[in-house]
Amino acid sequence: MTLAKAKLSNNPKTARLLIQLGLVAVLVYAGVSQLRQPADWTAYFPSFISSSISLITLVKIVAVYELLLAGWLLSGKYLKLAGLLAALTFSGIIIFNLHQLIVTFRDIGLLFMALALIMLAD
Repeated sequence: MTLAKAKLSNNPKTARLLIQLGLVAVLVYAGVSQLRQPADWTAYFPSFISSSISLITLVKIVAVYELLLAGWLLSGKYLKLAGLLAALTFSGIIIFNLHQLIVTFRDIGLLFMALALIMLAD
């Protein structure tokens, strides 16, 4: 293994960047999809919420939040806080959708990526 490869493979900054980009990709996809087809995403919200706000409106609010969080992660600033918000976001998705684990099992991996980002952030 060359010295350049050794530095790349053991570089925490490279690992952090890859985690950031992975989280950004997921958040951007979800945010854009939610804005384009909000009705497809309403099933991921608990039914008790629909008594106080339209689910379509809530989906659009969450979409904007996810796109802003993606931009924040991409900026690289205050990554511990951004990672914490991402971890809380994925935790909420998991908790409120345990009955849909066939889909949300991926969010468990994303939760751990966000936790790793918190540990790797400066």
